[in-house]
Amino acid sequence: MEQLEFFTVPSPCIGVCTVDNKGYCQGCMRKREERFNWLTFTPTQQRHIIKLCKQRYYRKRLALRGHIPVQQIEEDSLPPQGDLF
Repeated sequence: MEQLEFFTVPSPCIGVCTVDNKGYCQGCMRKREERFNWLTFTPTQQRHIIKLCKQRYYRKRLALRGHIPVQQIEEDSLPPQGDLF
């Protein structure tokens, strides 16, 4: 059973709408389906997508710093992080 929501989950879009070589938006780190279908997702699904975006951003920053070889970065390779909200 889903929790009753009183407020909408704001879109993570920051207006930088370009796609990287993996297909993620460089501004918000969402996949194409996540961007195009944002308004059809439930608030629970939207919060989960935001969690995934934070994980993608974290992995991308680690790869850019050279801590993780780019070839080893996978979608679900790191344990899920706790929600900050």
